[in-house]
Amino acid sequence: MGARGGRRRGKMAAAAGRWRAGLWLLAVALRLGGPRAEQTEEHLKREHSLSKPYQGVGSASSGLWDLQGNAMVMTQYIRLTPDAQSKRGAVWNRVPCYLRDWEMQVHFKIHGQGKKNLNGDGFAIWYTKDRMQPGPVFGSKDNFLGLGVFVDTYPNEEKQQEAQKRRYSPGNQRVFPYISAMVNNGSLTYDHDRDGRPTELGGCTAMVRNLNHDTFLVIRYVKRRLTVMIDIDGKHEWRDCIDVPGVRLPRGYYFGTSSVTGDLSDNHDIISLKLYQLTVERTPEEEKRDREVYLPVVDNLKLPGMEAPLEPMSGLALFLIVFFSLVAIVFAIVIGVIVYNKWQEQSRKHFY
Repeated sequence: MGARGGRRRGKMAAAAGRWRAGLWLLAVALRLGGPRAEQTEEHLKREHSLSKPYQGVGSASSGLWDLQGNAMVMTQYIRLTPDAQSKRGAVWNRVPCYLRDWEMQVHFKIHGQGKKNLNGDGFAIWYTKDRMQPGPVFGSKDNFLGLGVFVDTYPNEEKQQEAQKRRYSPGNQRVFPYISAMVNNGSLTYDHDRDGRPTELGGCTAMVRNLNHDTFLVIRYVKRRLTVMIDIDGKHEWRDCIDVPGVRLPRGYYFGTSSVTGDLSDNHDIISLKLYQLTVERTPEEEKRDREVYLPVVDNLKLPGMEAPLEPMSGLALFLIVFFSLVAIVFAIVIGVIVYNKWQEQSRKHFY
């Protein structure tokens, strides 16, 4: 009886899990897709997803994900960093992503012994050209190429202001933990002392530490629009966090997540990363607008070093420019010769 009851409960739990996942997908589609949500189809891409039982993760000979630093595979989660000082960990997908439109669902948990604002530092979700390169930005390299979404749990700037006996104006103060996003073309530096404020695309407060229910984050990239939403209240309801149009990300980059602790610490656990391919309809104008790009950039965003790169000229355009330049030069020479001859004739008439 006990064994049958256990199997029955296991099947019920699995069915409930599938039902909840379906509800989340539907909610995101309705919430983020707008009036054309019914034209969006979603397909789980297992080669870019990470979930229990984490088979082959970190294996040199098999598996789709690499571990780095202090990251460890546990039975129920992958721990990027333990609740200990000066730890760094990451997990990176081995397969580059060539999807045009996608959605990454992140199931995570941050918890530890530290009290409010005595914990750190948070973790990042990456879509970048380079992978497995440790550095100062939540355990990964700075001056990256691509997208970073940061779940920052420690207010560095606020603490520095307090140490200098200065106060934020009410309009500038942010409440931590705080989620923000940054697109980098390789020329920008993440300002750790200011919690990334100078290069932030947008953000929101997200009280995600030491909760007894599941916490989720969704990153959605559709038709050059970047959207981040959170479900952290245990109500299975998505809440808006970031919405930025005109984001241009190249294809062929890698997904990953990393974390770091310093003098303060937390457990940073990743329970799952699930990537969905989104199939959306485009008008001919949207097809032209959404052509392939080679550097990450955000349209109409005035950040240092974030100007849109000049697109290379085609062979025909280059030929026409050179041809008409030569014609203009020849024409100028001919006019110059004619003017010079006229001037000489006038000079001789004056002489006689």
